[in-house]
Amino acid sequence: MDYSTPQEISDVQMAFPASLGDLIPAKDEIPEPFWRHKGTVWNEFQADWFFSGLDEPAFYPKKGINAEKAYRHLATIQGSWEPAHEHKEAAVAYLASLWFNKVKTKVRTYQ
Repeated sequence: MDYSTPQEISDVQMAFPASLGDLIPAKDEIPEPFWRHKGTVWNEFQADWFFSGLDEPAFYPKKGINAEKAYRHLATIQGSWEPAHEHKEAAVAYLASLWFNKVKTKVRTYQ
């Protein structure tokens, strides 16, 4: 599967993210640094978002990436009960690193 750009997410899929299918990379497609808790700044981004939420986030996408589409894709993974938490963490961190130059919140900048 090509994860160079985010997939379109319907409102229903985002509200009820039961099955992720091709939205989430397989475990062996995610590079090793993203598997360690707080292994990268993007793992910290995922953990902060998952456990505390993001306060007034501003997303700065890489060239050719639609920020809203990327956010919806990541939010669907974050909200799903399907993957193990470790897989979810690694996937969101990895995909965020592919799609964003930085994410800025009221209290922190991830880049």
